[in-house]
Amino acid sequence: MLAALALLAPLLVAQPARAADDAPETERVQVATPYIELRTGPGRGYPVFHVAERRQWVVIELRRTDWYRVRVEGARSAAGEAVVGWVPREQLATTLTEAGTGKSFRDLVVDDYLSRRMEMGASWGRFEKEPTLKVWGAWRLSDTLAAEVSFGQVQGLYAGSSWWSMGLTSEPWSHQRLSPHFGIGVGRFRNAPNLSLVNAEATDANQAQMQLGLRWYFTRRFVGRLDYTRTTAFIADERNTEYRAFTAGLSFFF
Repeated sequence: MLAALALLAPLLVAQPARAADDAPETERVQVATPYIELRTGPGRGYPVFHVAERRQWVVIELRRTDWYRVRVEGARSAAGEAVVGWVPREQLATTLTEAGTGKSFRDLVVDDYLSRRMEMGASWGRFEKEPTLKVWGAWRLSDTLAAEVSFGQVQGLYAGSSWWSMGLTSEPWSHQRLSPHFGIGVGRFRNAPNLSLVNAEATDANQAQMQLGLRWYFTRRFVGRLDYTRTTAFIADERNTEYRAFTAGLSFFF
């Protein structure tokens, strides 16, 4: 377990530098329909003041709910200023990326996820053969790397356990709708046997975790998540105990 953590740590730390170099600050798309309408504000109550025609390029600058602020390349107002307006999501979903492929609604959902930094979630599953509940919070450091803090509880037939962990989670293919992730962390593990057991001792030890999982982005704010976690509790100098857990849950970002 310790050898695996030592091998994974450099890979996790190396992720943000590559992501920062590759990720553009804005995105450029091309109008594929006869036209898209630009409004003066993010809502249908605002008037249309400009029309971007087929094959024109627009730059996505900002998002507010289902509306996007865009700038039309090469277009100027009567005052000589750049033409900037608001376009609804459904019109942007018909545009083309610089690679010539369509930008689907799902692409916009993932883009929205990547633009947000805070995430919170909860999951339920099995810790060895016992039911477990886990909650977590994460701060996205880059498109592919997040710092995560998690808390879990297990209520077994003969003992109850709880733990907390903090670590790093890497998501190398974060732009995909189905996105695998992996992570490492350290924390504390506690196990309290039932009072009815004779000569049973409680455990309070340091722990290390290694996690593999899969995310599924299915709405603007919610993400499904499956995790397999391997936990090593360092009971004594020459005694370690390993646990395996499978969980499924839901997280939201903001």
